[in-house]
Amino acid sequence: MRKFHHIGLPTTESQPGEWYVPETKVWVTEPDAHPFKVEFLRYEEDSPVTGPLRELPHVCFETDDYQREIEGKEVILGPFRPDDTRWVVFVMHDGCVFEYMQYDQPRE
Repeated sequence: MRKFHHIGLPTTESQPGEWYVPETKVWVTEPDAHPFKVEFLRYEEDSPVTGPLRELPHVCFETDDYQREIEGKEVILGPFRPDDTRWVVFVMHDGCVFEYMQYDQPRE
């Protein structure tokens, strides 16, 4: 199973409703709260995230097996747990950044 979840856009401006991910030192918004499923990402200056993930937009897919999705692809961050509900991993593929998100429990 793979389904579209959101598009992530880097920004330097604070956004309403953003929350902090300590492991990557980034402020993010909830894509489910945006009418077009946009997640904004605002990185702290000393964030360990560098390169394409910090500079380019990304497309995120929810999956039931992130390990299968990343097989043979260049992993650029993760896998890690941004909270206690899911695993997240970012890859470069065909010159684009993709995120795969696997929830511990099925979502409605």
